[in-house]
Amino acid sequence: MRVLLVEDDAMIGDAIQGALKDASYAVDWVKDGPTALRTLASQHYDLVLLDLGLPGKDGLAVLSGIRAQGNAVPLVIITARDGLDDRLRGLDGGADDYVSKPFQMAELLARMRAVLRRKGGAAGPVLTNGVVTLDPVTKEACVRGGPPVQLSNREFALLQALLLRPGAILSRSELEDRIYGWGEEVESNAVEYLIHALRRKLGSDIIKNVRGVGWMVSKRA
Repeated sequence: MRVLLVEDDAMIGDAIQGALKDASYAVDWVKDGPTALRTLASQHYDLVLLDLGLPGKDGLAVLSGIRAQGNAVPLVIITARDGLDDRLRGLDGGADDYVSKPFQMAELLARMRAVLRRKGGAAGPVLTNGVVTLDPVTKEACVRGGPPVQLSNREFALLQALLLRPGAILSRSELEDRIYGWGEEVESNAVEYLIHALRRKLGSDIIKNVRGVGWMVSKRA
């Protein structure tokens, strides 16, 4: 999944970016409000983490601009402003959750998963199409109730992208967008390599190739 991190504090931003990458997210990081709005106007993201005390344009103004554009991207506010009025303005302004600094990264990751589940219309903690099941917490997959198989971060990110839209064909560029952030080197056969690794672990019929178009998992059974 691709996340836009909007945070002007270098130390905090670096820590969050590193933790998100460890959790298999593709992360792009911007440090001011105007850049955040320009980036969101040109790039799809699965979730935004938004600080409020930003240079150029305050985070609440950024939030207002995002929603005014009709952009329904899931958004979690991360801020040191912990007053009731601040929380109300953030949530009533269109944020999906509000996390006060300092926070434990494990809690932020859990809140992100919860927001993404709700936006995806799922109540349960795992993703499944009825054939393969993926646990976002452990990064383990299992096929038809079989034993769990541990996936690497990028194997997990690719299978997660497909399971979020079972039945939809995702192109190479769409999959790369969900696996790699800005500045990460992407080898020409990276997607094929990851799919080969997933098929070896989970079975050859789990991910289907539509020649010349992309890859998919079957619709929910």
